[in-house]
Amino acid sequence: MVTLTERHSVPGLDVYGFLRLTQTTRGRRRVLSAVVDEYCRAHELTLAALFVEHVPVDFFSPAFVGLLDTLALPEAYGVVVPCLGHLGPSRTAAKRARIIRGFGARLMPVRFPTLTFQDADRCHS
Repeated sequence: MVTLTERHSVPGLDVYGFLRLTQTTRGRRRVLSAVVDEYCRAHELTLAALFVEHVPVDFFSPAFVGLLDTLALPEAYGVVVPCLGHLGPSRTAAKRARIIRGFGARLMPVRFPTLTFQDADRCHS
């Protein structure tokens, strides 16, 4: 039996980060990127790409469409977000989460894993 560690390559655990940063600083972007990266390292996941959304109200923004394109890949395992608020306001976040899960992907919030979509607005960047 092989244990999962950073020393053993495990295929099929590619994840994609998603940040919604409509009004933020470079420093905050670096910190949030590092949070997603560290989560992946701690859970032995491969962060294959990080999508950053800058558009405030576009449901099918280029970043979200790019994320969906990658979720169609066979090696796609899931999506990591700092918190559910990075998927958008409550209704947008709920719809986006359903679409992500519709691909068979896991949705992994780094913070507040039991947070409901009604509370998602509280952790917007």
